[in-house]
Amino acid sequence: MVHIAGSTVLVTGGNRGIGRALVEEALSRGASRVYASSRTPWTHPDTRVTPLVLDLTDIDQIRSVASTVESLDILVNNAGIALYDDLTDRSAIERQLAVNLFGAYEMTLAFRLQLERSGGAVVNNLSIAALAPIPVTPAYSISKAAALSMTQSLRLRAAEHGVTVHAVLTGPTDTDMNRGFDIPKTAPALVARAIFDGVEKGEEDIFPDPATEPVADAWHNGPAKSLERQFAQLAGLPIPDGAAR
Repeated sequence: MVHIAGSTVLVTGGNRGIGRALVEEALSRGASRVYASSRTPWTHPDTRVTPLVLDLTDIDQIRSVASTVESLDILVNNAGIALYDDLTDRSAIERQLAVNLFGAYEMTLAFRLQLERSGGAVVNNLSIAALAPIPVTPAYSISKAAALSMTQSLRLRAAEHGVTVHAVLTGPTDTDMNRGFDIPKTAPALVARAIFDGVEKGEEDIFPDPATEPVADAWHNGPAKSLERQFAQLAGLPIPDGAAR
């Protein structure tokens, strides 16, 4: 199991929303060091926090940052973008895939060796939209569904190296991204707390808020999860702890 206390954590998009709440929650749980990225410069009053300026669409920049981080226990791929669209503009899909899918992918590759050395964890903050598309943000939903599939694929390969990979299926959260939705929303601090609770419990798929909790049992015991386990067994790959939940 991975524990936050005494660990080194990196959170992308750590300057606001769920990302900022994750930074604060990691600090409150005793993380020894927290790297927090943003596309623009920012500061944090706690000396344990190292702000990073990082564009997730810039592979060279990602690799450069990774070369400066000697050790890492937990990588939280939290940063993302959401655009309204109607699937008539291919560029809207490409822009969101660039951040929501490939950004997380490149971060995981760049920090792979550090995470393997520590036997650490990758936490991909996705969305319940990964399971069913939101009508007003279909391109966003496509990017999150792709990121969920990537997370499941990485999970099986990473298990061979002692690294756990967690998918976070968030519901509506009270952040700038969801400002235009007139629906009940969960406070980012509560979501962050539930995310790290799930990581420390070894949960592969984390449903961190009241809107998504009703989906959890159906997901854990449903055909998609069953197939994930079966395919892992067919390939002769180790099944991570918690997969037989």
